[in-house]
Amino acid sequence: MLLYMHIPFCDSKCHYCSFNSFTKHHNLKRDYMQALLRQLEYELERFHITEYQITSVFVGGGTPSCVEAEVYEPIFAYLAPLLSKDCEITFEANPNSASFAWLQGIKSLGATRVSFGVQSFDANKLRFLGRAHDPKDAIQAIENAHKAGFAHINCDIIYNVKGDTKELLQKDIAQALALPIDHISAYALTIEENTPFARGGVQSQEDFSYFVRDLIPFEQYEVSNFGRYRSRHNIGYWQLQNYIGVGAGAVGFYKDKRYYPTNDLFGYIADPLHHSVENLSPEEIRTEKIFLGLRSCVGIDADLVDKHKASLLCQEGKLICQNGRYYNPNYFLADEIALFLL
Repeated sequence: MLLYMHIPFCDSKCHYCSFNSFTKHHNLKRDYMQALLRQLEYELERFHITEYQITSVFVGGGTPSCVEAEVYEPIFAYLAPLLSKDCEITFEANPNSASFAWLQGIKSLGATRVSFGVQSFDANKLRFLGRAHDPKDAIQAIENAHKAGFAHINCDIIYNVKGDTKELLQKDIAQALALPIDHISAYALTIEENTPFARGGVQSQEDFSYFVRDLIPFEQYEVSNFGRYRSRHNIGYWQLQNYIGVGAGAVGFYKDKRYYPTNDLFGYIADPLHHSVENLSPEEIRTEKIFLGLRSCVGIDADLVDKHKASLLCQEGKLICQNGRYYNPNYFLADEIALFLL
């Protein structure tokens, strides 16, 4: 079982961000975390989670690093007996708020991995994106994480941003690789509704996907993820494993159902057990397995798709068949291939 915890607090709202996050009401952090623990207890009991059954914890947001490490202590004390011996525990962090003391604090809670929302090492690009840090902050934060003892450090990079050039992206990737990281998440900018970029009519730049991919010497194991290792949490999502989602704006998945806690911060604190449920049909589950499997190294079971269509794609080199599964050698074509197979 995977566990996702959503921390909706942020110091500032980035211009491209569509996630459920709040730059105000920071005085409610402790109340929110108490509500999150209450929901967590409920979910673990509902799904009968016992000792050592949680294999990965991902604390995302929002900005988990703007909540003091000590505030997480009751949650991780409660989780301790339920975590597998080699549980992967990831915290997302922003360079401007992830102090050395905070990094030491989450390390003492059991965190094994930290993921920094760097996005770029170019000062002008960071300002355009609405980021709250500068290049020096990003470099220092990653170096501090290494000093704090983290063996696994991820660096987020965004590309296809207005003003991106090959030279700028080469510098971004080179700077990231010069730091003690072992994973890069490289995301193509998507203009989401109800974001400052969307309201301002900002468009994404020309597509640098293949260029960026070829700059990164790590294994590409998913369309946006590259690493010297494969994050267990990421892989779990692509495998459509069951996962618990706690927090305002989180999502949980168990068998053929999705669970949605409320997005409203005040409503969640008042009643963290209130949620809606989406029932997924067998055909919807099949569709998700195909889309997720083709976007990653997971692949898809041969029984999920039409053999004739799959054979045509194998002949064209767009699919590889191994041991009863089909694998996609070019993740950037995943959606087109999935639509053809459906």
